[in-house]
Amino acid sequence: MKKILYIPVLLLLAACAGKPKDKKAELADLKKQQTDINAKITKLQAEIGTKSDSTKNTDVSTVVVKPSNFVNYVEIQGKVDAQDNVMAYPQSPGTITNIYVKVGQHVSKGQVMVQLDNSVLNQNIAQAETQVNLNKTLYDRQKNLWDQKIGTEVQFLQAKTVWESSLKQVAGLRQQADMYRITAPINGTVDQMELKLGQVAQPGTTGIRVVNADFLKVKADVPESFSGSVNTGNNVKIVVPDANDSLITKVSFAAKVIDPASRSFAVEIKLPERKTLRPNMTAVLKIANYSKPSAIVIPVKAIQHSEDGDYVYVNRNGTAKRTTIKVGQTYGGQSEILSGLNAGDELITDGASDLGDGDKITVSNAVN
Repeated sequence: MKKILYIPVLLLLAACAGKPKDKKAELADLKKQQTDINAKITKLQAEIGTKSDSTKNTDVSTVVVKPSNFVNYVEIQGKVDAQDNVMAYPQSPGTITNIYVKVGQHVSKGQVMVQLDNSVLNQNIAQAETQVNLNKTLYDRQKNLWDQKIGTEVQFLQAKTVWESSLKQVAGLRQQADMYRITAPINGTVDQMELKLGQVAQPGTTGIRVVNADFLKVKADVPESFSGSVNTGNNVKIVVPDANDSLITKVSFAAKVIDPASRSFAVEIKLPERKTLRPNMTAVLKIANYSKPSAIVIPVKAIQHSEDGDYVYVNRNGTAKRTTIKVGQTYGGQSEILSGLNAGDELITDGASDLGDGDKITVSNAVN
């Protein structure tokens, strides 16, 4: 009887052993094992780290924080230009009959550089001058008669009016004739001219560039974002790489209007006489737009970042102390510190990235 009862049980166990295991259950079991293993690894790493930190001693370099003058600069590119750089054009179209100057020649203001054909006007002027002489003779005779109380006052006034009118006519014709030439608008040097005899010159098209290179300036466009900090009078350092020249001066002019296309505003800096500079040279402008005396300034490389904010490490009796800071302006590898550090603090610079709060340190290079 007992043998008969055992047979179904054995058959049931055999059936269970042959049934495949549930894959989802198997995956859940493996994940649980993985979680337990990770937890054990993390615990062991923490224990090992604590033991190591207790004996850790990192070599670092430090610098003593001192107040200093901090200046922030806006660096932009500009170009050298002449303060007087003018294109001279004729006022009327005409054929070029004479060219009196050449490129590189010095000219004076008002000097005739090119003559256009105005022969018709010259003939009209000659005729008008003949009429002026006649009218002057008639006026003189009428005046003599009037001085002797001969004739009427109306005759005298008519003769005078005709003579004066003819004078004005000649003056007008001469002004028209002057429009048929190109004159120097300033004192300077002929810098550009591509004119030929017989060429037809047109107003606004055919001209001569005259440059006064004795008085130069630098022109540049400053982004709109600096409109509140870059103004007339700001200190500026100008570097002209091609001329191997530099100087420190002030912004002579800062425009108040923002260009709608470039979203920038123009600045100009007048330059003293510099024989090494020429118009259209590239210049680098470093405009001082922020300065603070007695500021706490530290190297950028000493600053570290986290989700909680910026921080640095300072030396506290051979121990690295993590200190939260607030950073202001940054320029030239130096940052202004608004809060968190004081004068006299020994700031850790080199080696700070390997430190944790409370680590033992050995100062191998301290800068006072």
